[in-house]
Amino acid sequence: MPIKKGDKVKVEYTGKLENGEVFDTSEGKEPLEFEVGSGKIIKGFDDALIGMEKNQEKDISLKPEEAYGEPKEELVKKLPKDKLPQDQDPKPGMMLFMKTPDGKQFPAKIKGVDDKEVTIDLNHPLAGKTLNFNIKVVDVSS
Repeated sequence: MPIKKGDKVKVEYTGKLENGEVFDTSEGKEPLEFEVGSGKIIKGFDDALIGMEKNQEKDISLKPEEAYGEPKEELVKKLPKDKLPQDQDPKPGMMLFMKTPDGKQFPAKIKGVDDKEVTIDLNHPLAGKTLNFNIKVVDVSS
């Protein structure tokens, strides 16, 4: 039975950047389990499963708009340096974990540092990148 929206699936996957670097994989872990079309994973990955069947494997390539989108300039912010933990020496390329008012954590990459401010990038680290996945359906249930 081909997979359709609303089916629950378990998939094994490996995600690579265009240069071949692996950025995520289920290898050595439990398969990724979710409901197709629920919006819990990136759209292009979700859409690629429609019509696949149990034990089927395929390679897909997702453009940024099908994955994490293009980087947004409005997500690059400047923070006063004194707002950062005092025990850290911020440097470009470092990752910080910021907290939302409701306590959720999310990563932010430091883009620049001067005497008074730190420039941080709140875009998803994979924004603007083409993502290549090998996916294998290991289970499907309606």
